[in-house]
Amino acid sequence: MKTGLGNGARLNRSMKSRHLFMISLGGVIGTGLFLGSGPTIGGAGPGGAVVAYLLGGLLMYLAMVCLGELSVVMPVSGSFQAHATRFIGPATGFMIGWTYWMSWATTVGSEFTAAGMMMRRWFPDTPVWIWSAAFVVLLFTLNALTTRGFAETEFWFAGIKVLAVILFILIGGAAVFGLIGLEGKPAPFFTNITDHGGLFPNGWAAVFITMMTVVYAYQGSELAGVAAGETEDPQKNIPRAIKNIVYRVLIFYVMAVIVLSALVPWQKAGLIESPFVTVFDMVGIPYAADIMNFVILTAILSVGNSGLYASTRILWSMSRDKMAPSLIGRLTSRGVPLYALLVTLGFALLSLLSSVVAAETVFMVLLSISGLAGTVTWMVIALAQYNFRKGYVREGGNVKDLVFAVRFFPLVPILCILICLSIFVFLAFDPTQRSSLYYGFGFIAACYLYYFFRYGRRRG
Repeated sequence: MKTGLGNGARLNRSMKSRHLFMISLGGVIGTGLFLGSGPTIGGAGPGGAVVAYLLGGLLMYLAMVCLGELSVVMPVSGSFQAHATRFIGPATGFMIGWTYWMSWATTVGSEFTAAGMMMRRWFPDTPVWIWSAAFVVLLFTLNALTTRGFAETEFWFAGIKVLAVILFILIGGAAVFGLIGLEGKPAPFFTNITDHGGLFPNGWAAVFITMMTVVYAYQGSELAGVAAGETEDPQKNIPRAIKNIVYRVLIFYVMAVIVLSALVPWQKAGLIESPFVTVFDMVGIPYAADIMNFVILTAILSVGNSGLYASTRILWSMSRDKMAPSLIGRLTSRGVPLYALLVTLGFALLSLLSSVVAAETVFMVLLSISGLAGTVTWMVIALAQYNFRKGYVREGGNVKDLVFAVRFFPLVPILCILICLSIFVFLAFDPTQRSSLYYGFGFIAACYLYYFFRYGRRRG
């Protein structure tokens, strides 16, 4: 079966349920967990980190169930960009489409450099740019051939990451209770969590200041919606994937943070380059650093792979709505939006170049927009669902007829929007992250201004 958004353009529905689930799970489990969990614990303390990840998980749940209702009703590639256009307004669809696209394209550019740098552990004499170029070719090829090829590769990329997290929780948990030795030291149990200042050594304010980092780690879960237009039987597979993603991500993140906090004092956690490597070293696993280097490399390539897919589909969707050049909307005979892929990859390479020649100006602005884009996207998803449901009921629709319906409406979308707004408020009180508000909302305002000057009121 195929689906399209006008002008005869069609995307193949070739993704299965297992692909959809692992793509979304892989989009969430990445360097934010493997590398970012240590600084989060160091900033908020052990109890604060757990609370931050639980609150972030609640926000992810609220956004994902809203996305689930929309994606089952309107399962199109481009997902929330198309939903925003229809249920909020074309100006907001234009804004969120370009903001989200730029966010992922910038991230993809960063991942190429990060992947090249990870290879230096094994090939210290080979220039980073050679490995970066090789990964560019690899990810482009995976995305340019078929959607099924991308999905299958991402399934295995994500599988490696999930296996690493499960092993970390099991092995680390055994070490906490003394079932596995810790370099001759006694079992710590939970003394590292309760001692050294307690659960919240830096106070509650630190919990909310770290929330942006935590929410950023969870972003990528919305890929389930982006892939809806290329998924077999979306009415069945999308709700199943969304339910599984939220619960399992929460378990993985929260359990990993508890184990890490129990094994490493919070003051040291923020100073460790990779907490996972430290724990595996502590329990005496041979080649622990090499194993985790491989896992983190896989995580980086997975994020780059998913990001290239997501931004390409968003750009393709915008071209179908005439919010991007029509040429970008063309597909290959295999149903791949190759022109959208090339434009996205070109921008990713330009952002990669700016990280070298304009790291303190252009690249910093791009990163600021990227950091804000995910949270704004979740707000837009919640608002689109709120408007859809109001309109659906107003026109005589019965909520019981919806295959996947958000419970506790309108509390869920409203709470999602309020939590997102509160994150922006706390960002304003953190001098190190305040600039992201200026650049991020400045870009959003520029998108709205451009839309109204370019299209005016012609489009509603």
